[in-house]
Amino acid sequence: MTKILMVCLGNICRSPVAEGVMQQLIESKKIKATVDSAGTSNYHIGEAPDPRSRANAKQNGVDISKLRGRQFGVADFDDFDFIYVMDSSNYENVIKLTRNEHDKKKVSLLLNKLFPGQDMSVPDPYYGGENGFQQVFDLCKNACEKIVLELE
Repeated sequence: MTKILMVCLGNICRSPVAEGVMQQLIESKKIKATVDSAGTSNYHIGEAPDPRSRANAKQNGVDISKLRGRQFGVADFDDFDFIYVMDSSNYENVIKLTRNEHDKKKVSLLLNKLFPGQDMSVPDPYYGGENGFQQVFDLCKNACEKIVLELE
């Protein structure tokens, strides 16, 4: 079974959306995979996703209300096959924790699925307007659909 981890800074905006979208896609396609999410910071451990993320995901047919924030840790390299990060800052934070090349090979920027080699970021909508949450949803959905095609 393939194990996928989505990572952002606080695990309340971007990575829970990516987790929820991916979960829905793998269930609908009956793919043998699991998905989780984490944050590189400890700011929101145990908290539900941002209310704006929950509302936007729900408007798009994805329920992320039961998810809770947790912090990324070294053990995640052992527990997951693929670790997708939302931006270059998260990438650097995760890479700093790698123990070897095997760990490093698991880590990549999520949007490189859509824009190979461009190292683009999923923008953090936390301080932005409502449109930012829809943009995050759309980017995560499109990238997750690419991942699902690779898993099929």
